[in-house]
Amino acid sequence: MTDEAETVLRRDPVMAELIDRHDPYSEPNWSEYERLCISIINQQLSTASAAAVRERVFELLEGDVTPEAVLDADEAALRDAGLSRMKTEYLRNAARAFRRNDYTKEGLAAHTDDEVVDRLTEIKGVGEWTARMYLLFVLEREDVLPLGDLAVRRGIELLYGDGEEITRAEMREVAEAWRPFRSVATKYIWAEYESDS
Repeated sequence: MTDEAETVLRRDPVMAELIDRHDPYSEPNWSEYERLCISIINQQLSTASAAAVRERVFELLEGDVTPEAVLDADEAALRDAGLSRMKTEYLRNAARAFRRNDYTKEGLAAHTDDEVVDRLTEIKGVGEWTARMYLLFVLEREDVLPLGDLAVRRGIELLYGDGEEITRAEMREVAEAWRPFRSVATKYIWAEYESDS
């Protein structure tokens, strides 16, 4: 986290406490396509189930999670690893898209967040949540607020609403204080949420 981001986030007393209490949520250094596959696998699954499926799929591909490897993989084997028919299709849709277009950090550098979301959601199986995870983790954009993520919403409710349900509009209001570093704040909310779950 940059000094500037820390200065901005510490103005929010709740966020200041999180910064003191946690390291921000972080992930291994996945490739662009690997990270998109992980988000697709994670869709509508609990964290534990998603991790187990991801592990089996990555093992099946012998750690070579590339568009070519996914397109060459036996569909039945992917299904046996825990992917539904639909998710198998989504990973393959993403593989074909990655072979056609440049979705790397460099390739998308000139695109706004909204343009990136529009481009990614053209891939069947990539919704807004998945695209926002891509902005946050792959492109490392600093001001992404993924309210489509259940853990982020629950985390905000626990921290700012005493566990009571609050609307997305209210969540956006809370997050105004974190601009232009809402991605950084989100990673602290995940860290807190995971430490409680």
